[in-house]
Formats: sequence, structure tokens, C-alpha cells
Amino acid sequence: METDQLFLASDAALRSVIDRIDPADLDKRAPAEWSSTPDPSIRDILRAHAYDEAWVPGVLAGASIADGDDFRGRDLLGDDPIAAYDALNDAANTVVRAGVAPGAIFHFQYGDYPAEEGLVHLALYRAFQAWLIAKHLGIPFHLSNEIVAGMTAHVLPHADEWRSFGVFPPAIEPPADADDETRLLCAVGYWVP
Repeated sequence: METDQLFLASDAALRSVIDRIDPADLDKRAPAEWSSTPDPSIRDILRAHAYDEAWVPGVLAGASIADGDDFRGRDLLGDDPIAAYDALNDAANTVVRAGVAPGAIFHFQYGDYPAEEGLVHLALYRAFQAWLIAKHLGIPFHLSNEIVAGMTAHVLPHADEWRSFGVFPPAIEPPADADDETRLLCAVGYWVP
């Protein structure tokens, strides 16, 4: 699977979860490890995803946070947070579908990466957050076979290295009858029975 397709599938998965969040749940507490915001709410997590979506067109165009950050501190969610997120998601997907320039470098806050690897970083954030948010709020959800295969190919080979940087928690021993999704989630330390 090409990494742009993995991004698009993962972004669609996150959107499918966000679109099913009951607005009353936006003020529910989220796990502290999901955010650097003290005592985060689901709205804070949605705010972070809206910010990340807003940056995608700039990242694909070679922009860097060092050039300025027009999104930090802005209310990207407004009065209808889920619709506002969806609009940012649409814009990000449009740019990715238009194609990434050959040899493009993504300038993230934590370093510069070739576009192919950068798209994996963006995809893993979205796919695993989709699963975690759904699990936390009791929203029925499974990662698609396409996402599981893409993450297995593009993420698992780097899981231990990225774990050493704090990207993933410790791996979990999968149950004996684990399916591919559960094995993937265990390998990156996110599985919750």
C-alpha cells in the first residue's frame, strides 16, 4: 500500500469516529497521555486533530512551523466542532489526493522527513487515535483490513525505534486467539480488551 493511500484510509477512519461522537461527549475527560493539555477533554483531542488537519496542506507544500503558525491559538472548531473538523479533513484529503511532489520533505516540529515517511507519521496518528477514541467513548469501530495491512507494513518495522522516542507505549502480549487488528494494536501498545 502506498503511504498516501494509508494516510487517506486512516484519515477516513478517524473522521468516521469523530462524526459519531455525541456532542454531549465533547466535554468528557480524555486520557492524560493523549495530550499535553492538562486534564484534556474529548474537545481538546478534537481541537488537536483539527489543528493537525489544518496543517496538512502547508506540510505538503513544504511549509514549516518555523515559517509561522497561523493556526495555533485560533478557534478552528467554532460553534459546530464536528462540522468544522470535517471541513478541515476535506481540505487535507483534497491536497493529498492531488498528489505529493516527488522528493518532497515534510517539516514537522520534531524533524524533517521524506514525504513517504511523513505520510506514515500522519496516518498512524489518525488510525490509532480513531481506535482509541472509539474504544474510550464506546463507539463501535474496527481498523479496516487495509489500514491493518498498511500499518503492519509501514509502522511495525519501526515500532521499537519509535517506542524508544516515546511514540508508543510498551508492547502488549496479544491473546492466543488474536486477530490481525488486535496483534497490531498490541505491538504498538494500544490494545485494550
